[in-house]
Formats: sequence, structure tokens, C-alpha cells
Amino acid sequence: MKKKNLNFIIKLKLISRNSSYKNFYKTFMTSLIVIFIFFCLPSTFDFIFKNLNFKKVVISSAGFTFDEEIKKKILINDEINQNEVFADIDFSNVEDEGLNSTRLSAITIEQLFKDTKYDLNKVRETKLLNLGNSMKHLPREIKNIENVKKRKKLFIQIVLPLILEENAKIKIDRIKLFSILNKKYNSEREKKWLAHKLKKYGVKNKDLSILKIRMDEIPVSLAIAQAAKETGWGTSRFSQEGNALFGQWTWTGEGIKPAAVDDDSKHKVAKFKILKASVRAYQRNLNTHPSYSEFRKERAIQRENQDKLNSLILVNYLDKYAETGVEYIKVLKQIINQNLLTDFDDVKILPTSKKLKKLI
Repeated sequence: MKKKNLNFIIKLKLISRNSSYKNFYKTFMTSLIVIFIFFCLPSTFDFIFKNLNFKKVVISSAGFTFDEEIKKKILINDEINQNEVFADIDFSNVEDEGLNSTRLSAITIEQLFKDTKYDLNKVRETKLLNLGNSMKHLPREIKNIENVKKRKKLFIQIVLPLILEENAKIKIDRIKLFSILNKKYNSEREKKWLAHKLKKYGVKNKDLSILKIRMDEIPVSLAIAQAAKETGWGTSRFSQEGNALFGQWTWTGEGIKPAAVDDDSKHKVAKFKILKASVRAYQRNLNTHPSYSEFRKERAIQRENQDKLNSLILVNYLDKYAETGVEYIKVLKQIINQNLLTDFDDVKILPTSKKLKKLI
């Protein structure tokens, strides 16, 4: 009896030992397979991507979300040529428009607006505007209009379509930018478009979070107010001779020398072929120049919080636009409030193409 029990115990030990060997063997082989897979996987994927020519992912914001960018107040890269902030801006199409452009008289423009039923009260009511009313030059007779209310009305009618058109172009670009960044893969054409916009907005290190901050509209009310202040509602020599609506300085480009400056001064007021070019340069200035980085930060915060831009708050960050500083801000606020310019902030243009109808 004892011998049988002993044999039984020996058999159990043998079975247990064999079971341990099998478990060890399975564990060992499984580990080898796992190690082999992880070792070969990166090389395999690299081979597939290279040989099958998969598109690469465009990283949107260097590891930071836009919200984090604003909340942490990361410094914006504002290194751009301060002497010529719009030297490389694309004026090709507006230059062509200005070649044979005719300066219409104030009476002709007023009649044209009347014939096309372009009325500011109607624009305020409908929040729509036809771009067919765009003018290339200010009428010389605008300074002879003694009725201040009438002169202001004509000036706003002229500059409003120009500002809305340039804002619409930025809006379309902004929609395209976010569309590209929301994609997992981007085409070569989209990558080239991004590279072009990074250069246009003076963004270094391909930082797309900065591009999102810079590529944005200027509130219509603010742009009208600055144009009114800088030109004396269209009567200044710079606006009449050089289509300069915003009094921007240039050191190397074509311009008009202010009468009050010294002969040794190298700066001039930038001169443009048509009014539209002046608006485009103005937007480029506020969207890229280091002096207006705080303006852009506040605009980005407004976009994040309520999407709509508040010109009466944004204007507080334009004290560096003029030598008068804080006084300049007070004047702009007064112009905006007295002339009810914020009524035009949510005006949309009547699209002239199917593409614009989809985007605006």
C-alpha cells in the first residue's frame, strides 16, 4: 500500500514538472513573438509609408492648442520688418485695376449710388451690401461738400465696400486654414498654400498657432473710423493724391512726403494706385506689425469667447498707431459712437459667385 502511494506521488511530481516546463515554454515563445513584432513594426511602417507614398500629417500648433496659447499668454513671434510691413504684399490684381481707372466726380458717384439703390440706412436694416458699388478713388470734390453729414455719408459709402471685400477674403482664407488643420492628411497643394500664408503673415518657425491669431478680420467700424480720422473724411492730400486712407508710413516704397517733416526725414506716407490697395496694406499692418501684438491677442480672446469682435474694446490697443496715443483712442471711439459705425460690423456682402455663396 505504501508502495502504491509512493508511485502515485512520483507520477504527480512528474506531471507537475512537465506542466511547469510547458508553461515556461509557452511564456518564453509568446515573449519572443511580442519582442519580434515590436522590433519589426517601426521598420515595416516606415517601409510602407515610403514605398506607397502616403501623405504626411501637418501638425497644427507645435503641441499647443489655441486655447492654451491664449491662456498661457505665450509670446507671439512678432519679428517682421518694421520699416516696411507691407513691402511684399500681393498688389498684382489691384495694380492692374488702377492702370486705367477713372476718378469719378462726387456728383457722379452720388447719382450712381442712387441709381443702384445703395443707401446706408438700407444697409443698416438688411445687413447686406452689393460690392458693385466699389470705388477706386475718392472724388476731389468731397472736400467742397459743406454739409458735414452729407460728406461723411459719401465717405462711408465709398470705403465700406472696400473694407468688407478685403475682410471677406480674409474670412475665406481663415475658413480654409481651419479646414486644412482639421484634416488628418494634407495634399501638396494645401501644404504650399500654408507655406504661402505663413510667409505672407510674417510667421516664423511654421507656427500655425500664430498664423491663426494673425489671419483675422479688422472690425468694419474700426477701419472706417481710422480711415475717417487719418484722411479728415476723405479731404487730406494723402488720400486725394495717393489713395492713402490710413496714413501708413513707408521708408523704401512709393510715397508722399508730409509737409511738416524735416527735409532730412526719410519716411513718407505710403502711396497706392487705388483705394483697395490701401485697405489691404492697412489690414496687413495691424495683422503683422509688432506694435499691434496686444491688439491681436485681444482679438483672438474675443474670437474664443464670443466669436464676434468688439471694436470699442479693440481700439484700446491701438495707442501706438499715432503719436497722440491715448488721445487718438478717444477720438476713434468718438467717431465710432457718433456715427453709429458698429451698425456695419455684421454687414455681409452679396456674393457674386457660387464659391462665395457657400463661404460667406
